Amino acid sequence: MQKNKTNFIFWGTPDVASQTLEILKENGYLPSLVVTSVDAKSGRGMQMQASSTALFATANNIPCLKPDKLDQDFALQLSSFDSQLFIVVAYGKIIPEEILNLPKRGSINIHYSLLPKYRGASPVESAILHGDTETGVVIQQMEFFMDKGPILAVDKTEIGKEEKAPELRKRLIKIGGNLLVTILPDLIEGKITPVPQSETGATYSKKIKKEDGLINPQEDGVLNYNKFRAYASWPRTFFFKDNKRTIITDAMLEENKFIIKKIIPEGGKETEYKG
Repeated sequence: MQKNKTNFIFWGTPDVASQTLEILKENGYLPSLVVTSVDAKSGRGMQMQASSTALFATANNIPCLKPDKLDQDFALQLSSFDSQLFIVVAYGKIIPEEILNLPKRGSINIHYSLLPKYRGASPVESAILHGDTETGVVIQQMEFFMDKGPILAVDKTEIGKEEKAPELRKRLIKIGGNLLVTILPDLIEGKITPVPQSETGATYSKKIKKEDGLINPQEDGVLNYNKFRAYASWPRTFFFKDNKRTIITDAMLEENKFIIKKIIPEGGKETEYKG
C-alpha cells in the first residue's frame, strides 16, 4: 500500500530497475508513471516481451509509457503529470536535458560505483575486474553529461574476495534502493545540498562485449580470476582449445594461481577440467 504521496516518475528497463521499484513499493512509494523501453524480442523463441519494469507497472496498476523517441511531444506529455522528481535506474537511453529538467526537483540516478570512479555502462564488473576491495552506491543529480552530476548521497560496501558480479549487483541494488528511500523525504523538501563531483580520479567503464570474456589460462592468475568473477553472468570467461570455445563455469584462486575446476566444452555438458 502506498503511504507516501510523493509524485514522481520512474524511468528504467531491466531487472535492476524493477527490483528497485519493489524496494520503493515496500517502503510506501509508488510512481505516478513508469517510462521504459519498447518491447523487445527475447528468449529462445525470440518473442516480443515487455521489460520487467513494464510488468511491474502492469501488476501495480501504474500507467506505463514506452516511447520510441524522447522528443518535444513526449516532453509535453510528461509535463502533464506535474511530477516533483524523475528517478532513473538503467533506462537504457540518453535522456535530453530539457526532459531531465522538467520536474521541480530535477532528475536523479542510482549509480553502482563510487563516482567519479567507473562512470559509464559497467561499474559493477569494472570494480571486480580491477581488483577493488571497496565499492558502493551513489545517488546523483542528473545532468546531460554521463554520470557527471553532483552527488546527493553515498553508501559504501566491501567487495568479498570471492564475490562475483551477480552477487555484488544484488547487494548494491538493495543498498541503492534503501539509500534512495532514506533520502527521498529530504530531497523532495529541498534539504539536500548536492556536492559537485571531482574530476580527479574519474574513470569510465565500457559496455561489455562478448569477446571480453576471452582469457589465456596461462596468464596472470589474479587477473584471470577477477575476469571470471566480473563476467560470471555474461559473457562468462572462456578460452579456445583445439579451435573450440570452452566456457569456464567454476574456478578459484590459490596462491595467486588461477585454478579452473569446471568447464563446458563447445557442444558438450559441464564437466571437471583436467587441464
